[in-house]
Amino acid sequence: MNGRTRNLVVATWAFLISFWAWNLIGPLGVRYATEMELSPHAKALLVAMPVLVGSVGRVLSGTLTDRFGGRVMLPVLMAVSVPFVLAIAWAGTVHSYLGLLVVGFFLGIAGTTFAVGVPFVNAWYDKSRRGFATGVFGIGMGGTALSAFLTPRFVTWFGYLQTHVIVAAVLAASAVLAWLVLRDAPDWRSNTDPVVPKLVAAMQLPVTWQMSFLYAVVFGGFVAFSTYLPTYLNDVYAFDLTQAGTRTAGFAIAAVVARPVGGILADRIGPRLVTVASLAGAALFAIVIALRLPPEVPAGLGFVVMALFLGLGTGGVFAWVAELSPPARVGTVTGVVGAAGGLGGYFPPLVMGATYDAVGQGYTVGLALLFIVVVIAGLFALLAVGQRTAPVRTVDG
Repeated sequence: MNGRTRNLVVATWAFLISFWAWNLIGPLGVRYATEMELSPHAKALLVAMPVLVGSVGRVLSGTLTDRFGGRVMLPVLMAVSVPFVLAIAWAGTVHSYLGLLVVGFFLGIAGTTFAVGVPFVNAWYDKSRRGFATGVFGIGMGGTALSAFLTPRFVTWFGYLQTHVIVAAVLAASAVLAWLVLRDAPDWRSNTDPVVPKLVAAMQLPVTWQMSFLYAVVFGGFVAFSTYLPTYLNDVYAFDLTQAGTRTAGFAIAAVVARPVGGILADRIGPRLVTVASLAGAALFAIVIALRLPPEVPAGLGFVVMALFLGLGTGGVFAWVAELSPPARVGTVTGVVGAAGGLGGYFPPLVMGATYDAVGQGYTVGLALLFIVVVIAGLFALLAVGQRTAPVRTVDG
């Protein structure tokens, strides 16, 4: 295995385990809601809380990656997240809702590794292969699938406290692995410009705002479904914790598989076409899901196809980011865009919880709002994102 491939594989593994830790609360949301008698709104807030820091923190982690490199930042962020995984176990054991909210906020640090890994793997690959590189790295989104599938089962097999200890141990071991194995690309150079001017410069790039909006929709949709789907399936189809977790894992796996495909297709046919197609498909299946089709095949198939379209979109949008961003600003732009994507996943669970009608339309209002937003994003990608590759490449040199 050559150095480029080894770094891509280990970075992807680090991302995968970080996302498992980041999504520890979501698969157990039904358990917390039952034990603490939480309202739909309180339950949604708890599930969404880790997404907040995992989103906003990406701006800082991406900027610091420009300065210190992914070889340092990935293991450091993973190591810092370990105590909060253990603290979640404490808060859940004593049934402290406030404790879960506070610790869940800081657990979001694990979600910031995304903004580190993208510029790290980008630096190892030529522009023509960056869609592939970011797509493969994006497989780490499967950490949400691991969490959805394994976390409820681990609780049954080993116990609640022991499950969190296992995840913390795996996260710590992966941090050590990353520290020992990862190396920054030979052509990578530290950008020691002050943070605030770098952020200002990134904000002045059209690509930052354009891709932030699109990524907020496609990746935000993925995160929102991955974290809230166990609750949705329990409310709508009365699946228990393990059954809902298994189906949520299937959703996440479909998106994970589709992400590298989206990146590869973007290299071949262009990221615009991939992004627009993914948004069109997501809009269609938002309607399908709103019909509340019966399980297993009609409803399950609808969620899987929705995940496939969202996964294609995440790969397509970040191939677009890699294509348009100046090399010296990739980390900062990635951090801002990644933050927007995470924030896109923070608000939908709150909206779903606030609009849920247990005796009426269920989640129809929330899904209708999703349809509207996705359609607007598709039109924006098709018509409003200009041909700006030439000016940006002039900055690239």
